[in-house]
Amino acid sequence: MILISNDDGYKAKGINFLTDIVKDYDDVIVCAPDGPRSGFSCAFTANEPLYLTPQRQEQGVEVWSCNGTPVDCVKLALAELCHETPRMIIGGINHGDNASVNAHYSGTMGVTLEGCMKYIPSVAFSLCDTHVDADFTPLEHYIREVVQRVLRDGLPQGVCLNINFPKGKAYNGVKVCRMSPGSWTNEVTKCHHPRGYDYWWMVGHYQNDAQEATDTDRWALDHGFVAITPTRIDVTAYEAMEQLRSYEV
Repeated sequence: MILISNDDGYKAKGINFLTDIVKDYDDVIVCAPDGPRSGFSCAFTANEPLYLTPQRQEQGVEVWSCNGTPVDCVKLALAELCHETPRMIIGGINHGDNASVNAHYSGTMGVTLEGCMKYIPSVAFSLCDTHVDADFTPLEHYIREVVQRVLRDGLPQGVCLNINFPKGKAYNGVKVCRMSPGSWTNEVTKCHHPRGYDYWWMVGHYQNDAQEATDTDRWALDHGFVAITPTRIDVTAYEAMEQLRSYEV
């Protein structure tokens, strides 16, 4: 059985396209938020009740919605819906890219990291197109290839895959690459309400901080390649440990 979730909601075109592909390889349980939850990262709900709602069932596929976060969906599905450990957990397909530092904010990556922390092979798929009716058909061949390989070979313990697709009808190939350093600028827009108070929108512009590097996910996407970034649960900066030994008492 394969578990699928996302951060765009169970009605999103991306997750339904993904489900139609993956059901060819095993039974599928979809447990996804009841509406958009972009930017929730690994957040989970601790101060209000959660609800599971059945949405549809067909041959080999169950679809459930949850009022919580993407991580809530994975936790609830594993506890209540899955009668065995899934062979694989998949996040996506996200409407919008999760390359570079975006991976730290992504609810799609939250799904994948949660699965990885449960020692289940986990993969996130994202398309660099935020349109609600984005064209996912060019992704199908690559998704099938990845799913088949992961089901066959697994992944290293503590490692999941963050896979991003450029917007386009065809791709120049696949690159396994590192996360690009990047930053968000001008993130807050201040507005004034006619009733006399101020309010703010979180917006921002992404800046690639390694534009000359050719081994990053951002470079791959900008040059028409599918970017596969192996991502670790263990975030220890091993290279800094020796420098910090002087802190020890």
